[in-house]
Amino acid sequence: MNWITNYVRPKINSLFSRREVPENLWTKCPECGTMLFHRELSDNLNVCTSCDHHMAITPRERFKALFDNGKFLEVRVPDVAADPLHFRDQKKYPERLKAAQKASGEKDAMLVAEGEIGRTPIVAIGQDFSFMGGSMGMYVGNAIIAAAQRAVALNRPLVLFAAAGGARMQEGILSLMQMPRSTVAVQMLKEAGLPYVVVLTHPTTGGVTASYAMLGDVQIAEPGALICFAGPRVIEQTIREKLPEGFQRAEYLLDHGMLDRVTHRKALKDELVTILRMLCGLPPAVAGDLPAPDASTVAPVVTPAPVVEPEVVPVVVAAAAAAAVAPEPAPVEVPVEPEPVVVPEPVPVPEPQPEPAPQPPVEMPIDLPESMPEDAPTEIPDETATAEK
Repeated sequence: MNWITNYVRPKINSLFSRREVPENLWTKCPECGTMLFHRELSDNLNVCTSCDHHMAITPRERFKALFDNGKFLEVRVPDVAADPLHFRDQKKYPERLKAAQKASGEKDAMLVAEGEIGRTPIVAIGQDFSFMGGSMGMYVGNAIIAAAQRAVALNRPLVLFAAAGGARMQEGILSLMQMPRSTVAVQMLKEAGLPYVVVLTHPTTGGVTASYAMLGDVQIAEPGALICFAGPRVIEQTIREKLPEGFQRAEYLLDHGMLDRVTHRKALKDELVTILRMLCGLPPAVAGDLPAPDASTVAPVVTPAPVVEPEVVPVVVAAAAAAAVAPEPAPVEVPVEPEPVVVPEPVPVPEPQPEPAPQPPVEMPIDLPESMPEDAPTEIPDETATAEK
């Protein structure tokens, strides 16, 4: 073994060789040009920390931030024919599909999931613009129908995040047929009385805008999102006029009555929870749970000693034994409390009135003659009889 070749030369090459730095550590904001570190950008939900510009985000990353604790269950979508029209331009259509699947890690341009946001069960659909421009093909139509059927089966509202450039030209008329199919799927939700909320992201154009993206009960958009059927450049070339500033942007459409809300991406979860619970007739969401108690402050749990049950003795034997052994109990004198003596209130005695003094008899003077006539009566006449006469 040559130690110079196996040890010295690799050591020298490692000292003077150029270290390779990953290219995806920094992202440049397309609006203000600020260089953003990938962890900082990911923690801010792909929103620029300098100018608040909303960059593209994949459906899987969006669902991790949207659902409670980042947990959701994917809904299976029926498979479709790989190349029904055998379309070929500079590349074959199957080759383009494989390249897009390898770059994005997804099967197609739409992801369907179910879970809870703010303890509100929902079914969600996310469209991926990085997968062939989020173009609407047969798989997208199947995904919308599968999501609507799942929402009806579980009696849950449906939330759709739209981001597309229109129909997929490699599938021709089969792609355009997904417009009425998706409309029928939305009608299933209407008949079941379930809410259907659409969140329009940048960009949402073409046949997607002409079908399921504009049929929601509530239309929400992210700030600065381009929402249109034909783009502003095509319109300017057609009418040969300069369009107003901010034409076909979310704020412009909100001012002209085509949208209900324009909500920041970081506030979108709370907005959806409030709207969905209101439409479903549910009470307001719980803002948060109390934290678990600290182990140091919790008193230790004391296990109680086992209780030994007394031996059961038959009633007759126990009663006889008690009568034979136990002496007669002595009579217990119960002290009798004396009744309270009620003292009657003294009755006032009237003072005796002095008897009136006897009045002396009044002597009436009688004038008698000195001599009585002979014929005068000797008896005194009765006054009563005289009065009667």
